[in-house]
Amino acid sequence: MVRPPYPKARRLDLVEELFGHRIADPYRWLEELSSDETQQWLAAQDELLAAERAAWRGRERLRDRIAELLAAGMVSSPAWRRERQFFMRRTAEQDHAVLYTVDPDGTERALLDPIQIDPSGLTTLDAWQPSKEGDLLAYQMSEGGTEQSVLRVLDVATGQVVDGPIDRCRYSPIAWLPGGKAFYYVRRIEQVPEGEEQYHKRVWLHRVGTDPREDVLVFGEGQDPRSYYGVSVSMDGRWLLISASTGTAPRNDLWIADLSASTPEQPELRVVQQGVDAQTSGHVGRDGRLYLFTDRDARRNRLCVADPANPAYETWQDLIPQDDEAVLDDFAILDGPELARPVLLAGWTRHTISELSVHDLATGERLGQVELPGLGSLGGISERPEGGHEAWFGYTDNTTPTTVYRYDARTGEVSVWARPPGSVDTPRVHTRQVTYTSKDGTPVRMLIIAPGDGSEVPARPRPTVLYGYGGFGLPLTPAYSASILAWVEAGGVYAIANIRGGGEEGEDWHRAGMLANKQNTFDDFHAAAEYLIAHGWTTPAQLGISGGSNGGLLVGAALTQRPDLFRAVVCSAPLLDMVRYEKFGLGATWNVEYGTAEDPEQLGWLLGYSPYHHVREGVTYPAVLFTVFDSDTRVDPLHARKMCAALQHVAADTPAKGPILLRRESDVGHGARAISRSVELSADTAAFLAHELGLEL
Repeated sequence: MVRPPYPKARRLDLVEELFGHRIADPYRWLEELSSDETQQWLAAQDELLAAERAAWRGRERLRDRIAELLAAGMVSSPAWRRERQFFMRRTAEQDHAVLYTVDPDGTERALLDPIQIDPSGLTTLDAWQPSKEGDLLAYQMSEGGTEQSVLRVLDVATGQVVDGPIDRCRYSPIAWLPGGKAFYYVRRIEQVPEGEEQYHKRVWLHRVGTDPREDVLVFGEGQDPRSYYGVSVSMDGRWLLISASTGTAPRNDLWIADLSASTPEQPELRVVQQGVDAQTSGHVGRDGRLYLFTDRDARRNRLCVADPANPAYETWQDLIPQDDEAVLDDFAILDGPELARPVLLAGWTRHTISELSVHDLATGERLGQVELPGLGSLGGISERPEGGHEAWFGYTDNTTPTTVYRYDARTGEVSVWARPPGSVDTPRVHTRQVTYTSKDGTPVRMLIIAPGDGSEVPARPRPTVLYGYGGFGLPLTPAYSASILAWVEAGGVYAIANIRGGGEEGEDWHRAGMLANKQNTFDDFHAAAEYLIAHGWTTPAQLGISGGSNGGLLVGAALTQRPDLFRAVVCSAPLLDMVRYEKFGLGATWNVEYGTAEDPEQLGWLLGYSPYHHVREGVTYPAVLFTVFDSDTRVDPLHARKMCAALQHVAADTPAKGPILLRRESDVGHGARAISRSVELSADTAAFLAHELGLEL
């Protein structure tokens, strides 16, 4: 087909000098979404996308197959409060998951259905937390396609809202006090400087049914404006724990207060950890011990115990020490009266594959291992807050939708608790884990999902998608994905690289891919592509890459650093202008991960890879599909707009390997969305890659 000309984008002769660097920014005007010029440019991009999409043969078949595979639905592990349980479930017909409760008599009821509340599908249920007795439920919803949570309280028996709305509660934990009359939560203060509307949070005490303007400020005054807070209260109501971290920094401070010796309004907080380069969370168990989950002096994590009345570091004792290869992820305490020997369950990830072990609760002695259904991933482990002999956990792998299992500590038996409500016919695929060597000699692991029965040698090179993330200590572990399965079923290969910057091998793995070390992340990704080509899985003409958010930065850097390796790129909700990223969205909370342009040395790191600043004249770039969301309050779509214009400018004189396209959506943000919208997005990205990589659909 003859491609329509790219929309005209005015180039500014704008060059700023910063710490001796001359930095060009020709498309700064595209930062202004509301300007007429930007809107006209976007309308032209919409027309270009529509014209290109018309040539993506097989898109509708892909869409239908992705929808079929998503028809499995979902179900979550139960959250117990006495004899009442709460859980999420979505059937094939539902666009959003629904929150259910099961009454003590076994009656199941829907508590919160986002579609019933808002048939448009633009309202999402962001978080929920039952009271300790289970008779009240605090929940947060974002309405109208925004990502700004509003907090309300529901009477579980009647379904009536009894408190709220309370706004400015985005990302707020809820910590109920016994009796259900009050809870701690996190809320942004009302008056903040312009441009800082997402910061300046505080911990408050709210009494149910009162005006939130009367809430008591408990903590946060004088802290860094970018601070995030965690708050929890022990089951008996005696111990309050508050944590604080600066943005997304891999370290936090932690305090504890004895509410039996001070009031909830003025808790006397005692330092557990402060000013230490480590992450630590606390939980006071039913046995009165303070359980400390930490990477302090243990970058793969360990579990310690201490006296909550004297939590000084020198008193911490290892209950589960660090493992040299596996990362400790989670734990649950089973100490019901039915058990002669209380135990502790520990969830691990060993090179991205989950394990579950059993330990003596008193000593930490390892008693055995729970056999899991396959080589996959555990969800969170839950228990009865009042004590018991049961635990629940989710399990998924590349062909298994998340299924909830129950563990009985009396017998060691594992049984299915709940399966996804839908039935799907998953395709026959095989997943293998390989190890390759990065540029500096570091071994890196990668999962390869391919058609067939698992032959070690690919029969022929195939259209392949390489996916990565590599940031914020987040690991990529096996999980059910309708879009991946549809791609592989059609004959493609899908690879997931566990590159540095993620958490697959613990905190040291994370730090080896952040700040001054960020280039390691990109080198690991390039080496993954080279491995796939060298071992016959694919060719540069058949290789596409995909990533979103921090992963969008990853593929943006990859396409500018190694355009020779790739034919096509899907770059979703990306960070791309690393000189100005702190000025938009939640960018200022991420300079602890990337660095800040306000520091000369760190600006050098950022300019070393900032994709927008590395688009060069005369280079043949891969085809690119940017996908962005106008209500994204985390990563502003301006990054993709500016990068798209820069690449289209170069492609006008040096044609790219394929089109440079921008796909945008309104009334949806960075996170949760209706399933129907997810299907359409996945169909577009898969069809684009299939068209560019030569996958016959």
